Amino acid sequence: MKLATKSAAAVLALSCCFAGISTASANAMTFLDFIRGGPGNAGQSTKMRPDFPPPPSVSKQGDASAPLPTVDASQYQYYTYKPEAMRLVASSRFADTVVTGAVADASATPMGGSDSAAQRHFLTEAKVMTTNDVAKALEAYYGSQKQPLVWVSDNALNDKAKAAMAVLADAASVGLDPADYAVPLPTSDATSVNSADRDRALMQFELTLSAKVLSYVQDTERGRLDPNKISGYHDFKRKDVNLTPVLKLITMSPDTTAYLNSRSPSNQQFTELKTELAKLRGNGASSGNHVTVALSGILKPGGNSPEMANIVKAIQLKGSEALKTSQASVLASYQGGSDYTPDLVSLVEAFQKERGLTADGVIGQSTVRAMVGENSDSKIQKLNIAMEELRWLPDELGPRYVFINQPAFMVYYYNDNKEQLSMRVVVGNKNHQTNFFENQIQTVEFNPFWGVPQSIIINEMLPKLRADPNYLDRMGYQVEVNGHAVPSSSVDWYGSTQAISVRQPPSSDNALGELKILFPNSHAIYMHDTPDKAFFKKDMRALSHGCVRLADPRAMAAAVLNTTVADVAKQIADGKNKAVPVPQKFPVYISYFTAWPNKDGVIEYFNDVYDRDMYTQRAFDATSKARQTQV
Repeated sequence: MKLATKSAAAVLALSCCFAGISTASANAMTFLDFIRGGPGNAGQSTKMRPDFPPPPSVSKQGDASAPLPTVDASQYQYYTYKPEAMRLVASSRFADTVVTGAVADASATPMGGSDSAAQRHFLTEAKVMTTNDVAKALEAYYGSQKQPLVWVSDNALNDKAKAAMAVLADAASVGLDPADYAVPLPTSDATSVNSADRDRALMQFELTLSAKVLSYVQDTERGRLDPNKISGYHDFKRKDVNLTPVLKLITMSPDTTAYLNSRSPSNQQFTELKTELAKLRGNGASSGNHVTVALSGILKPGGNSPEMANIVKAIQLKGSEALKTSQASVLASYQGGSDYTPDLVSLVEAFQKERGLTADGVIGQSTVRAMVGENSDSKIQKLNIAMEELRWLPDELGPRYVFINQPAFMVYYYNDNKEQLSMRVVVGNKNHQTNFFENQIQTVEFNPFWGVPQSIIINEMLPKLRADPNYLDRMGYQVEVNGHAVPSSSVDWYGSTQAISVRQPPSSDNALGELKILFPNSHAIYMHDTPDKAFFKKDMRALSHGCVRLADPRAMAAAVLNTTVADVAKQIADGKNKAVPVPQKFPVYISYFTAWPNKDGVIEYFNDVYDRDMYTQRAFDATSKARQTQV
């Protein structure tokens, strides 16, 4: 029998990339049948398959009341972000023994010395808190008396200082927070009667501005945050930024502004995000067609809320013309009351169905997000986060790559710097989120086996197997204990499963469908086919156990193998399990952007399906707070 979509959705694809399985063969059960208790008598025994060798000796001492084991997935969680530690710059190392004795009385410029030499002595008194990388670069530069001052000339701020401060003040234009780079102006200037106070203030400014400029350069290149500290779902090697030559290069550069601006990513996507950000910041206030729904908690059918009028108005703004036509009588008869009546429940259910949400009439935060859309403030926040995340990736994505954007539920194939293929995907549900990382496409495997992960065996199969050990035999799954094939009915499912492996052979029912596309990684994530295409019709497609299911896997396989769909079909048709390496490895970005440019350069905005933007914003806030630490 063909399983209903709701039944398939209920189990949410029981593996990394497990999809609902279609009709099984006459003598086998589908995996969904397995979870639901079987299509027939669950307790009916089956004969041992004749191709099994005699099983190894297994004790059957199981206690039906014994607690079920679980698999710990704690490595995949969100953390309380801990910003990089701050420390004092070791400014005492900047002392010049020749100049120090001459200005010990901190009065006038020493005889035979320059103003610069006298001022440099006061660098030893400057107090600056910054990160270790920045502090080390400052100590390397100012620790050498041969290096000139960068920002101070003739007892005043020079043009380089003014240019640098203008760039830092405009940090918001590249998605950074200007408050992170604010530099107080010197409290004393060239008109000060006390030259020592003047010089002391100028050197404090010199060291502070250098620290802020170095922080800015590092942030523009690799981002303010260490993504791996946000959650276990982020997996990046953080970029190394060589700060040691930066101050010297600035002293040599004829254009400080151009030099600092050149340190931001130069790829097309960053430029398009930056352009959109400038447009929104220039527009100021949020657009007038935005409706706010200030609903705390959830609103159930039959309930009451003062936000009911805003809910109806939001649906009128965001619903399709087809929805508004089908619900015209409900919209016309609504008089602005706060009661959540059956007619309004039907209206909300129609809206939820249209957006791929659970059409139960319960209004929670997912439904509210779908109703209110994006105002300028939320768009700006998404752009800032997207520009940060883009800094975690290579400065250039490359001429050829695969780009999976999880919040968009889409994958794109680029070749010769042009989008040549795109399709819908299904990604991990909120409890089994797809990770955010980059890798290299390496292999296409045709007619794959599905090796059932231990987490699925323990957390999801074991309860049923303890009730009836014949289940996997019935389904045609292959079970091995210590490398020996055995019927599942012979296994002690009350003992340890560490030596037990389960896999599903290639077939029309295989959870991975006809093929999978591999980019080996520690998260066991890959792209693959699925025999159940129903999920691709939904708008919200965070429904798998972590892997990425493709709506058109043959087209993607042909693209990465640089061949034709007909050739891919031929490889599948012979029914053999085989792995074909791609002619040349190239990048795949398994990414998470709630704001991203499409192929025409138009920025599209998506729901924060995993709430990762929220955690990223918290990390921003923690970082800014740490950077405001004063001496």
